[in-house]
Amino acid sequence: MFEGLSDRLSRATQNLRGKGRLTEENIADTMRQVRMALLEADVALPVVREFIDRVRERAVGTQVTRSLTPGQALIKIIHDQLVEIMGAANEGLKLNAQPPAVVLLAGLQGAGKTTTAAKLARLLQERDRKKVLLASVDIHRPAAILQLQRLADEIDAGFEPADAGEDPVAITERALATARRQGFDVLILDTAGRLHVDEDMMAEVQRVHRSAGAVETLFVVDSMAGQDAVNAARAFDQALPLTGVIVTKTDGDARGGVALSVRQVTGKPIKFLGAGEKIDALEPFHPERVASRILGMGDVVSLVEEVERKVDREEAGKLARKLRKGKGFDLADLRDQLAQMEQLGGLGALMDKLPMSVPKGVDAALGERQLRRQMAVIDSMTPRERRFPKLIDNSRKRRIARGAGVQVQDVNRLLKQHNQMQKMMKKMGRGGMGRMMKAMQGRLPPGLGR
Repeated sequence: MFEGLSDRLSRATQNLRGKGRLTEENIADTMRQVRMALLEADVALPVVREFIDRVRERAVGTQVTRSLTPGQALIKIIHDQLVEIMGAANEGLKLNAQPPAVVLLAGLQGAGKTTTAAKLARLLQERDRKKVLLASVDIHRPAAILQLQRLADEIDAGFEPADAGEDPVAITERALATARRQGFDVLILDTAGRLHVDEDMMAEVQRVHRSAGAVETLFVVDSMAGQDAVNAARAFDQALPLTGVIVTKTDGDARGGVALSVRQVTGKPIKFLGAGEKIDALEPFHPERVASRILGMGDVVSLVEEVERKVDREEAGKLARKLRKGKGFDLADLRDQLAQMEQLGGLGALMDKLPMSVPKGVDAALGERQLRRQMAVIDSMTPRERRFPKLIDNSRKRRIARGAGVQVQDVNRLLKQHNQMQKMMKKMGRGGMGRMMKAMQGRLPPGLGR
C-alpha cells in the first residue's frame, strides 16, 4: 500500500548526504519533496501541514552523530512523527462487557464491511477463543445478507437470518436475544452502506447503534478512497461514537494516505488493516511497524508472527535437517516452499515486510495464482524427476507442460528458479544466513532495528 510513498521519502532524504547538521537551509528541499510525497499519497492537506511543521521543528538544529548519516537522522524524526500521527501503539478491541459484546461496523458501500465482519469473527474465534455470532442489518442489499451467511458457514461462526423487508432494529434485537440465549461472547453487526453519506443512512445506523448498545463501533474505510474517505470518516465520527477504524484493501493500488489521515481527522485509533479477499487477511494495526514499512525498513515482527501462525513447523524442521545432512534441495522441497509461500500471500507480501530490496532475478509480483501454476508444474512431474531435475530434457519438459496446462517456457522458468534457490540454500548452509541478517540490519537507522 505504501510503495509509492516509501520510494518518494527514500529519494527525498538522499539529498542530505555529507551534511553534519540538519538546518533550515539544507532540509528545505527535502521537506518540499516529503510534502509532495504525502500529498500524492492522498494524505489530507491539514494533516500534511501539521506533519511537515512538526518534523521541521524537531529536525532543525539536530546534530548528526557519527553512527548516523543526515538522511538517517531525518528518517528517524519522520519515523517518530509517523508513529505519533497514527497512534503510539496498537489498540485492540475492548470486549470486557456483559456477553454478548456488540461490535458494530459502519461505513460507505463498497468499503468491504461484510467481508471484514467475517474476517474479524474468524480472528476473534482463533486468537481470542470467542464464540461469535454474525448478523446483517443491510436490508437494502439482500445479497449482503446472503454473502455474510456464506462467510459465516465458511468460518464456522453463528449467523442470525434476516429478510430484506425487515426493520434493522428488529433484526438487531432478535440477534441480541439469540446471542444471549445461545451463549455467544461477541455479536458483530454488519450495517448498511451507501455510495455517499446521506441523512437516511445516518438515521438508520444511529437507530441500530442505540438498540445494540455496541461496545465497539468501527468505521470501515477503503484505503483506495482517497479524500472521499476522509470526508466520510468525519461525517461518521459526528454521527456515531466511533471507537476505532479498520482500513481495508491495503493490498491494492492504494497510496496509503487514508491510514495517515483518518486517524488524525477522527482522533480514533486504526485497529486493523485488511489485505486481500482471503478470510484470514486481517491484521492488527501497529503504528510503529507501519511507519517502518512506509520508510522502507520492513516489518519483520509482523512477518515472524505470520510465519508462526501459518508455516508448518514440522515440515520446516524436516527441510532444515535434510539440508544440514548435506542432501540437495529438490523440486519436491520447492513445491513445499511454494505452498508455504502461498499461505503467506505470495512473494510480494513477503518482500513488503523485509527491510531489503528485491534480489535481481526475483519476481516480487509472484502472486498466489503464479504460485499455484508453479505447483501444478511440479505436480505434473514424476517422483524421480522431482528428485533429480537434471533428468528433465526437452521431451520431458513438453510432457510436463501439457500435463500442467502451461507453456514449456513456464517449465524452464520454474527449473531456473529452483536452481537459484538451490544455490541460496547451499550458501545459507555455509553461514550465509548470518551474513544476510547482518546486511538487512545495515539498512536500518541505529535504534530502529533492535
